[in-house]
Amino acid sequence: MIASRLKHHLEAQGLPFGTVRHPYTATASECAESAHVPGDHLAKSVLIHMEEGPVLAVVPSNQTVDLHALQTMMDRRLGLAPEHELNQVFDDCDPGAAPCVGAAYHVPTVIDDSLTGLDKVWFEAGDHKTLIEMKGDDFDTLMKDAKHGSFCTVH
Repeated sequence: MIASRLKHHLEAQGLPFGTVRHPYTATASECAESAHVPGDHLAKSVLIHMEEGPVLAVVPSNQTVDLHALQTMMDRRLGLAPEHELNQVFDDCDPGAAPCVGAAYHVPTVIDDSLTGLDKVWFEAGDHKTLIEMKGDDFDTLMKDAKHGSFCTVH
């Protein structure tokens, strides 16, 4: 099931995408394994709390956000957003299954450079059983307004 705001945003962008169904998973790493997609091509979202409001950090599923590097890049004090803030922002999604397309939710987005220029990219559709699949070029177009930088680390 694709979250309604995400689906509307994707359709409005006119970019082709498909879906991949997989058994329920609780983490991005489990999701990549279950859906048989490479972890470095599965974009996961991490909601970051800043004084000015939330920002969505997007990194590969086999990486974590380096908060120090992101803080330096953004030149702001920040931390991980609490669960209730995540649920408020992504109110049409299952808890913990936030898509990486912050624009669909009017949330500024920052994406790690490692997710740019790939052949294919997958990301959460808003539940724990569906992924969106896109050609890398289309994903790059989708994320063109996001700030880009290097802020992830292997977990």
